[in-house]
Amino acid sequence: MTKLTTLLSAALFSATAFAASASFAADKPELTVYTYDSFAADWGPAPKVKEAFEKECACTLTFVASDSAIGAFRKVQLEGADTKADVVLGLDTNITEAARATGLFAEHGVEIPDNLSIPVEWTDKTFLPFDYAYFSFVYDSTKVKDAPGSFEELKAKDDDFKIVIQDPRSSTPGLGLLLWVHSVYGDKAADYWKSIQPNIVTITKGWSEAYGLFLKGEADMVLSYTTSPAYHLIAEEKDQYKAAAFKDGHYAQVEVSAIVKSTKNMELAKQFMAFTLSDTFQNIIPTTNWTYPATKTAAGLPKWFETLHVPSKTLLLDGKAVEEKRKGLIDDWLAALNQ
Repeated sequence: MTKLTTLLSAALFSATAFAASASFAADKPELTVYTYDSFAADWGPAPKVKEAFEKECACTLTFVASDSAIGAFRKVQLEGADTKADVVLGLDTNITEAARATGLFAEHGVEIPDNLSIPVEWTDKTFLPFDYAYFSFVYDSTKVKDAPGSFEELKAKDDDFKIVIQDPRSSTPGLGLLLWVHSVYGDKAADYWKSIQPNIVTITKGWSEAYGLFLKGEADMVLSYTTSPAYHLIAEEKDQYKAAAFKDGHYAQVEVSAIVKSTKNMELAKQFMAFTLSDTFQNIIPTTNWTYPATKTAAGLPKWFETLHVPSKTLLLDGKAVEEKRKGLIDDWLAALNQ
């Protein structure tokens, strides 16, 4: 074989191999999941979830991030039937009824496992839980020596004691705080908001922005989760970050995912939904999303989770009750804080 013939043969083989590879890639289905920014971040669950699920699905898993879960939901609403989303991940029980009412979501078709460990019974056929946590105010114990142990103690702080919170219109933690205060104060919640207005340094659209401001020293406390100190303990080996334990009890958050009804990848979407309750996915959650997994797995929780505050009293309103109250509570909140 001449040198020219050898080169031509090699070129033909390379072109054929490239064409075959391109054809395979084109035939490979893509599942698109809309979620919030911290889930999709390099340090969040998404990279490990992507790697693990792609080993099982012979597909490409793509995460599209918004600044909050509510932002991801609004994106699907705006896009309607033309949305690229197959699944939305990160809504919680406080917003599921509003999401259900849009008619944009399909039944997940997943059998609820016996080892579910969330703080509420689950029978929902549309929304599937993947983790849970309890809202709390997080502080740096090297800077704050007398952290409040209740909402009343927070109210008693001087005006120069500053907190960062999130907007309940755009953030599930922000909505959680709104419902937490309502659960404690009922019809007097608006009065409480007025009383702590001087302590609120800013109100952000989402959790990531708020927590970033706190870490930069812009506030003494930030609305986050009882599990947030686990990140600092495990990833940074820092033990000064604490979650304030409130005698009032702590409001729970159960995060969920759902299939978009207009998906062209229904079976793949259902496969992903089932995957979110697998041990593989659930074991990723504690040290990437820094929350409790929705199920009890054989691996259990990292040892540092044993040091976290576990509320003796759990507060959580029924989703339908939340939807009935949500607009009125937000309106009262806006008026109280002159937003």
